[in-house]
Amino acid sequence: MKKIKELMDLSGRTALVTGGAGHIGLAVLEALMELGAKTVVWDIADGVCRARCEDLNSSGYGARACPFAVDLEDESAVRLGVRRTAETLGGIDIIVHSAALVGTTDLPGWGVPFKEQTLVAWDKAMKVNLSSAFIIAQEAEPFLKKSKKSSVILISSIHGAIAPDNRLYEGTRMTSPAAYGVSKAGLTQLARYLATTLAPEVRVNSIVSGGVWRGQDVRFHERYNERTPLGRMAVEEDLKGAVAYLASDLSAYVTGTQIVVDGGYTAW
Repeated sequence: MKKIKELMDLSGRTALVTGGAGHIGLAVLEALMELGAKTVVWDIADGVCRARCEDLNSSGYGARACPFAVDLEDESAVRLGVRRTAETLGGIDIIVHSAALVGTTDLPGWGVPFKEQTLVAWDKAMKVNLSSAFIIAQEAEPFLKKSKKSSVILISSIHGAIAPDNRLYEGTRMTSPAAYGVSKAGLTQLARYLATTLAPEVRVNSIVSGGVWRGQDVRFHERYNERTPLGRMAVEEDLKGAVAYLASDLSAYVTGTQIVVDGGYTAW
C-alpha cells in the first residue's frame, strides 16, 4: 500500500491553471508546484502571466511555470491555447479552472442592483466563468485521456449552491450579480456531466468556495463572519488542501463530486 506522501506526489505531471494570475490562481499554482507539477499559467494579460511565473519560478519549488495569455471569451483562442499548452508541457494531466468574472469588476451592468444588470454583463460572465470550462475540457479531452493520472477541477462558489443573502450587502456598494451565481452553479453541473462522460480515464470534480477575504466593506465582513460557523471569511490558502487532494492520487477514486470549503456557511 502506498504512503500518503507517494499518493500526493505530482512529479512528472503537467497542469493548466486558468486565472493563474489571480488570488485563488496563486494558491492553486503554489499547491500544484509544491507537489511537483509543471504548470502553465493562463490569464488574459501576457504581462501578469509572466510576472506570476517569474515569482513562482524564483520561489524554489523545483517545478516550473510557463505563461500563456488567453482571452477566455474567445473560443478560437481557448482551443488554440489548449493545444499549445499540451505541446509546451508534453501533454496535460491536470486542469484547474479558477478564472472568474467576480463582483469587484467595473463592467457596466455587473455589480449593480438586479434591475440594472445587463445581458452584456450576463453573457461575459457566462463565457468567462462557464463556457470556457466547457471548451477547455472538450479540446483537452484527447490529452487528458492519454494521461493515466488526469484530473479536472472546476472552482465554483457557494453562490452556485445557495442564493446570496442580500442582508449582508445592506448599506454597502456590494452586490452579487445573478450571472455569477448561475455560472458557478453551471460549473458544478458541468463537473458532474464531464465526470460521467469522460470516465473512466478522466476524473472531474468541483470545489465550492466560500467568500474570500479581499478587503471588503467592514459591514459586509462583520455580517459574513457572524453568519459563518468558523467565524471568518476564507483566505486563498484555505483552498490549497482541496486542490492537492483532487489533483493527486489521494482522490484516485473520487469523481463527479464537490468539496465545499466555506467554513460551514452553507451548513445552516
